[in-house]
Amino acid sequence: MDLTPTPTQPSPPESSPTLDDEAASLPKLFPIPALIIAAAAFAVILPMFWFGIPSGHDFEFHMNSWMEVLGQWKQGIFYPRWASMAHYGYGEARFIFYPPASWTLGALLGAALPWKIVPGAYMWIVLTLAGVSMFLLARNWVPRRDAIFAAALYAANPYHIVIVYWRSAYAELLASALLPLLVLLVVRTEQRAWKSIISLALIVAAAWLTNAPSAVMVNYSLALFVVIAAIVQRSPRMLLYGAAGVVLGAMLACFYLLPAVYEEKWVNIWQVLSPGLNPQENFLFTMINDADHNQFNLLVSTVAVAEIILLLGALFFSRRNRRDNPELWWILAAWGSAAALLMLPFTVIFWQYLPKLRFIQLPWRWLLCLNVAFVLLVTLGLRRWLPRLLVCALLLSTLVVVWYKQPPWWDRAADIAEMIDNLQQDKGYEGTGYEGTDEYVPTDADPYEIKQDARKVAVEGGGKFRLHVQQWAPESKIFTVSVAQSGHAVLRLFNYPAWSVEDNGRSISTKTREVTGQMMIPLQPGENHVHIVFMRTRDRTLGAAISGASLLLVMILIACGKWRSYSSAKNGETRVAQPSPAVG
Repeated sequence: MDLTPTPTQPSPPESSPTLDDEAASLPKLFPIPALIIAAAAFAVILPMFWFGIPSGHDFEFHMNSWMEVLGQWKQGIFYPRWASMAHYGYGEARFIFYPPASWTLGALLGAALPWKIVPGAYMWIVLTLAGVSMFLLARNWVPRRDAIFAAALYAANPYHIVIVYWRSAYAELLASALLPLLVLLVVRTEQRAWKSIISLALIVAAAWLTNAPSAVMVNYSLALFVVIAAIVQRSPRMLLYGAAGVVLGAMLACFYLLPAVYEEKWVNIWQVLSPGLNPQENFLFTMINDADHNQFNLLVSTVAVAEIILLLGALFFSRRNRRDNPELWWILAAWGSAAALLMLPFTVIFWQYLPKLRFIQLPWRWLLCLNVAFVLLVTLGLRRWLPRLLVCALLLSTLVVVWYKQPPWWDRAADIAEMIDNLQQDKGYEGTGYEGTDEYVPTDADPYEIKQDARKVAVEGGGKFRLHVQQWAPESKIFTVSVAQSGHAVLRLFNYPAWSVEDNGRSISTKTREVTGQMMIPLQPGENHVHIVFMRTRDRTLGAAISGASLLLVMILIACGKWRSYSSAKNGETRVAQPSPAVG
């Protein structure tokens, strides 16, 4: 198999793929391509105007997160860490472990729009961004109208529709906008050297801050890309550029990444691989003793098989690009093939032994990557519109079949209003909270043994007591309790190492109630003025420091690069402007 490029390669149509021209080529996105991409994204969400909001697997998780983040912003908490209303008010460390990009965007939309239209607005924005990302990639190798086709197809591809209507995996959907840019940057890396390291680092950091399983896929995909690029370009430096981008990207995201890694031991994070969610049970067409799991697995497997078959056809028809654009073609071919193979059971050994691969959980998540290769190969291989329309018709018919076999679930405005009431915390009314997530619960707690109607503070063993709760905010609790004898205050709050407790201004140690995991505070006879604060732990401080230092490094490198470019240009102009010596 010869991966080396031919001595002569045709120039790409209309625009040059060098990054020096990138700023000049970006305006070509407007207005027609942007309008068509936005229209394609709007077509995806159009059924919501008749049926309501699709309530997929993760819908309530994301909606509750968005509402809670907005509520904490209103209380002056800029970066939430503790989801105080989860598990019906006992709380969980959700925002330490779940990346911030999706819940930040969702909360911003909730601040500007009625909650009943926020999911639709979120999906339209994200699908449009994904289409724009694909347009910027495709435009470097195909004419403008073909790039528009690729962008529209990518925005409305079948797996995106599965995410929108059956999964509601909003963070994963947002990560799809990063993948075409990853391909684009790798192909251009040799042209930009250190500039590309910064660009790759920004993509890697954005992936970590968007969706952890997608970030794992991005890192493995980047490793594959740079190996292929190093072979095609005969440049081992590509491996160094890729490694530098991965390391710098992780450092930029360290304010999130380090606490998430360090504090795993404080929660039941192993629940992410609980029965039904591990890779072995989610290969294509895998059946287990769970009817709902089997039904959805059949749905997504049907979509995956249709895309894999069409991918094979696109590989065949685009094979001439092995000579015209060898680096791009081999990257797309290897990426799409690897993504397809990792969905099949015989690759289980890779899922077991490759670092962190099992935390992707669901092998068919690789459709997120496969779709980038699939869309661009279809665009490169099928230059006539009739075959392209046939591909779109086949994909649409597949979606019609799975929709008929398993229609989505829907929520109405009344369901959203109930969720709002459950999180209400102002005007003298406090909601009941929501169910929460098992993997973010502290290790000593069992959320299925708690009492949903428990008091905020209950006193045990102190005899007669007087209790006054002054404050019960997400990251700060203040109450005063007077007891006749020693006892304990049992709180409607899961104990977590980041909680710091003071009694009458003196730091004290807490206990954890067996089974339920509630915080227990020892009380001394007399008046106890208790103040509980969610502290900034050392891992969070260190992570923020590393991210800040990395960002400063990036800014310095960018400034130095611009200064060198300016100096070179100025020196060149000066030399041109100098008059030639007079000839006698």
